[in-house]
Amino acid sequence: MRHSLKLRVLLLSASSFMAGGVPAFAATSDESEIMLLRKEIAEMKQEMRAMHQQIHESTVAEPHSARSLRRRTAPVNYIGAPEAGVHIGQVAQRAPLTADEMRPPPDRGIASSWNEFQRAFQRSRAEDESVHIGGVRIGFPNGRPTIATDDGAYALSIGLAFHEDFGGFFGVDRRGAETRGTFPGFTSNTRRMRIFFTWRYKNWVANVTPDFGGSNELSSGSAYTSNQYLYEANLNYTGFKNTILTVGYFQPRVTEEDSESSNDFMMMERPGITDVMRSIAAGDARFSIGGLHYDKRWWIAGYFTGQSYGNRAASSSTADSQTGGTFRVAGRPVVTKDIDVHVGVSAIGAFKPTLINGTNGVNGTRSFTLSQRPELNLTSATVAAAMTDVADVWSAGPELGIRYKNFLIKSEYYHIGVDRSHGSPGQSLPKYNFDGYYVTAGYTLFGKGRSYNVKEGAFAAPGVEHDFDPSSGHWGALEAIGRWSVTDLDDKSAGLRGGKQTIWAAGLNWYPNRHFRVMIDYNHFIVTREAAAWDTLGRNGNSIAARIQAAF
Repeated sequence: MRHSLKLRVLLLSASSFMAGGVPAFAATSDESEIMLLRKEIAEMKQEMRAMHQQIHESTVAEPHSARSLRRRTAPVNYIGAPEAGVHIGQVAQRAPLTADEMRPPPDRGIASSWNEFQRAFQRSRAEDESVHIGGVRIGFPNGRPTIATDDGAYALSIGLAFHEDFGGFFGVDRRGAETRGTFPGFTSNTRRMRIFFTWRYKNWVANVTPDFGGSNELSSGSAYTSNQYLYEANLNYTGFKNTILTVGYFQPRVTEEDSESSNDFMMMERPGITDVMRSIAAGDARFSIGGLHYDKRWWIAGYFTGQSYGNRAASSSTADSQTGGTFRVAGRPVVTKDIDVHVGVSAIGAFKPTLINGTNGVNGTRSFTLSQRPELNLTSATVAAAMTDVADVWSAGPELGIRYKNFLIKSEYYHIGVDRSHGSPGQSLPKYNFDGYYVTAGYTLFGKGRSYNVKEGAFAAPGVEHDFDPSSGHWGALEAIGRWSVTDLDDKSAGLRGGKQTIWAAGLNWYPNRHFRVMIDYNHFIVTREAAAWDTLGRNGNSIAARIQAAF
């Protein structure tokens, strides 16, 4: 249209010039040209008004953010100067990492709601950690290889928790006529080798986790589960908000330490008293029926429990299996950016210990053993309290934890009571009472300090904001730990000498990224085994051990 107008103007000028020499002939020609030109100008004005109206309407309808993006985005076939700030080989920008994405994945199958799973997969897609093939998506939500349908209704996830320990003991001495015990100078042990399989249909989740580790936690000090190769096999329903209902073989959460993932432990093993306490009616692969509920500032869980996996098969003399239960409640009265305060209470009980050599559920023996290694699973030496004619066993105590920036200190105390059944008619057997406690402190030297995990009601591992890369000045995360722990299985008033164990420990934990960790622990242990007022039996010793950890 613009070129047509120029042509008409040129013709008009030429006509005017010619009209100066031939006035009579040009008069009629000029009038027709002018009329035609005016008509075309009027048509152009009408078209321009229509175009202006269209541009105005589209600009008003388009959001400001979209207009800004459109102005910054060059056409696909644009050839010109590159956009400022963009460099060849530059890594694409990603959304800031969440707390869950900076710390190790859990050491168990993940039972999350369908909505939570969808959000995790959506984030995996946004970060280009998933591929789409037909109606199936393959990705890494929660850091685990996962195959799922587009809507996440059907899914299969596979995970790993691998802990390899190695080290030994030195400077072990003994008192009196006691033997030295089994304290190898150097040995190794695959502490955990769990492979998680999680099947999902919407809010229904099944977890099956074999554990091929060389030393699974023993149940109540017995050898029944020393060869078990199952950590969990359970069914979960997650359709209620922030709630998980569980039935099957499971690790019921009790005590703050036991509620933490073993991938997050501050030291290689739990404090002795929490291990003894949880062995009463919880621990790995314990048949459980119950659930947990959590919010930002509180957490509560309760489970009815039975025997551990493999207990009945391991002893042909078992006439009646154990029944028990666990309960835990925790809260966060103070929550700020720099401060977290945790308080809680845990309780556990074996209402009816296992009956051995009984007939028709009676006339047998209900015995119970509480035992604990020197907080390192590289020896079979333990403090142990073996009891007979046991009616029930219970334990309860408080939890306390305080975080200030990168510093964390926490402590728990538990009392254990053992009620005895009557022997002969009219005979009363003494009750047993034990206790224990610990204090652990840690400081994150670099990396993101330990934070609170509301889903576990416990503190989680430090976060790795940038993977280990010395060339970029990134070193992962490093923390220093110290712990004082006492486990007392002596009851002098009742004449039971199980032993008292005191351990002073220190350690370093390095996280090159969220999936790997290296731990180094030093323990100095003091064990006494004397029922008298003054100890004449026992042993002292030291251990140094390391752990390499992989978690997916």
